[in-house]
Amino acid sequence: MKTLSKKRLSKSEREEKVLFSLVDLFIESGQPVGSKTLMENRFKELSSATIRNYFSTLEGSGFLSQQHASGGRIPTELAYKAYAEEFLEAGVLDENKDKKLKVLSNYADKDVGLYLQKAVELLSEVSGFPVFFSSPRFDQDFIVDIKLVLIDSNRCLCVVLTELGLIHNEVLYFETKLHHHALKRIEEVLLARIRVVEPSMNLVHEEELLSQKIYNEVMVRYIIGYANFSLEEVHTTGLSRLLSYPEFNNAERFASGLALFENPNHLRALLQESCIDKVLKAYIGSNLSKYSPLTSECSAITLPYSIGGKIVGAVGILGPMRMPYRDLFGILRAFSEYMSTTLTQSMAQHKLTYRTPQDGQLNLETNDHRTSALLEDKRH
Repeated sequence: MKTLSKKRLSKSEREEKVLFSLVDLFIESGQPVGSKTLMENRFKELSSATIRNYFSTLEGSGFLSQQHASGGRIPTELAYKAYAEEFLEAGVLDENKDKKLKVLSNYADKDVGLYLQKAVELLSEVSGFPVFFSSPRFDQDFIVDIKLVLIDSNRCLCVVLTELGLIHNEVLYFETKLHHHALKRIEEVLLARIRVVEPSMNLVHEEELLSQKIYNEVMVRYIIGYANFSLEEVHTTGLSRLLSYPEFNNAERFASGLALFENPNHLRALLQESCIDKVLKAYIGSNLSKYSPLTSECSAITLPYSIGGKIVGAVGILGPMRMPYRDLFGILRAFSEYMSTTLTQSMAQHKLTYRTPQDGQLNLETNDHRTSALLEDKRH
């Protein structure tokens, strides 16, 4: 029987393999990779001289650069793009990380807003990077709690919590001076009014007027914001995680890395593009320049999620170009799958509906109870 020889890689395939192996090592260490290091870790069948020849070719093609004549090579933006494209559909997922993400499947409560916040906080923890995401507007919600916090003598912060776990903040200004104890009494009366119960105390005339003014202002703002939903709601978390990467050790680079997060419109555009294309997308270096010119040394990865098979939002990860793309591709896909399944089940179980900006405005006067905005809990 004739013995078949092992298939040899073509020259172009070997160059590609050398390139991707170098990118892997550089992502892991953050240090320039020399021919000897690459040989010992990945290519014991090749000599250092052969690997250096590949380095020279790849450098001439713009995939590698060398900071010092005798130093190792580092990947260029072009190399990262080729690497991400190669493994876009072949992400990997560490078993321990998958186990952490599976917690997202064990949720059956109604407060989907709180669930979303917990989910993205977990994603930031598991990935090790800042996260940004867009979400639909959930219906059948009503205010369950109000907190009034004194900022100064003429301003207070009003924090509104809804049954679905959503939080809305409003800063209110008054010509008359505010006092902490009076504000707390007003807060208690407002809560009693929202919950349709008798307040445990009476307000003096001035406090009653102030209470009514706060109630009217908060409710009008809430109704306007609730009904007029023309843009995706974008949220961010985990920004400080960038500080753990050497690429952001100085203040200028850190600020440039956060430039994308400073403009919700830029984030919204990235997330919308992922929703429209319905795929995982990687934006590397100059790919981000049209969204945020100052973020040209960063990368972002986005992926949509769905409810009942319909895409309703997207989630993204931001970091330096030296990101573990294969790991993050696997993490994001698992995250999207777990969250989409849980949201679909929760919405069906609690008979909730939602809107995206494309669905148009909410009709607050509709007789359809499934799309009603309940400002106060009338179930008591």
